[in-house]
Amino acid sequence: MDIQVRWRPFQLNDGLPKGKGLHKMEMYHEKFGAARMAAMIPQMKEVGQTVGINFSYDGFIGNTFDSHRFIWKAREIGGSALQDKMVEALFEAYFEKEQSLGQPDVLEACADKVGMPKEVTQALLQDETLGKAQVEKEKHDFRTKWNCSGVPLFVIDNKYQLSGAQPVEEFDAIFQQLLLDKDNFLCGTWVWVKILDDASNVNDGMSDALQRD
Repeated sequence: MDIQVRWRPFQLNDGLPKGKGLHKMEMYHEKFGAARMAAMIPQMKEVGQTVGINFSYDGFIGNTFDSHRFIWKAREIGGSALQDKMVEALFEAYFEKEQSLGQPDVLEACADKVGMPKEVTQALLQDETLGKAQVEKEKHDFRTKWNCSGVPLFVIDNKYQLSGAQPVEEFDAIFQQLLLDKDNFLCGTWVWVKILDDASNVNDGMSDALQRD
């Protein structure tokens, strides 16, 4: 099974200021409460370390819209592979290095790290309209289509949906179902093709049905 990951834009707080932004812990305390954060942070750090992520919760958080333009452009020029590298670099900068994704120098450093061409990076930094319409459209379309109100949200093969952190077994079950779907699809297609090959007067409706399958 050939699997490609595609990242779609979503902003939990699109009203954050551009640039350095707000102090991360102060914002978290205001949103979740100091007591809840005191309980959450050790747990998150412990879980992160099991998969090689060293969460750090100091630093600042700015508006992330421009980072989504970089993520969009990475896919435009390098497909899923480059887009995934860009996302990983941004995650590391924010979650581990306490850097704000609202700052242009942070975005530039992430782009350089994953090998995005310098001229592309400079174009994104100098022209805030580059990719803006595309990112806005993706934000709207996928939030509406999948009724997305939080992340992570996983959409697999444009039909199966998982929301929130999920165990490996949940993904495995969907992948197994996809393999069954693929087998059934191939079998069904073969039957349709056989009918079409044997029939001398196939109507437009049957032909259209095959194309949609």
